[in-house]
Amino acid sequence: MPYTAVWDILMYIVLPLWVLAGFAVYCCHRATDIEHANGAKESALHWLMLGEVGVPILAAVFLKLNALLFLFMTVCLIAHEITGHVDLKLAMATRRVTAFEQQVHSLLEVLPLAALLLLALLHWPQAQALFGFGTAHADFSIALKEPPSVQALIPPAIGFAL
Repeated sequence: MPYTAVWDILMYIVLPLWVLAGFAVYCCHRATDIEHANGAKESALHWLMLGEVGVPILAAVFLKLNALLFLFMTVCLIAHEITGHVDLKLAMATRRVTAFEQQVHSLLEVLPLAALLLLALLHWPQAQALFGFGTAHADFSIALKEPPSVQALIPPAIGFAL
């Protein structure tokens, strides 16, 4: 994969922000004693949301990105939004949800969309083909990616060659 500014934004801005937002919401939940407010219900919703974003991330890491994968990621993103809505309704009905926690939840909603859009830019022909645009044919196969070389894993900014 070519080393591009889009890739930099995805890897060094979007993903770290996503992890930090996840940690921040964990801290918010700890502060509001979530385990006694909602117990297993909210916990189950959080595990479901983790799966709805975690499985597409793993798929993007190990599988070739094509129309099928973009369709799968889009379905998971929509499911994540629906589950997030149900989670927030439950939380607001049973415990105090601060403005800060709501802001963090907003990040956890928009960052998966940002990641999907950035991946679409990196694999634009297949993203277009999913909707019948462009010159490429939509690829609905499942195939593992070729493992990257060590050189491909090291950003050029480090300044040395292996």
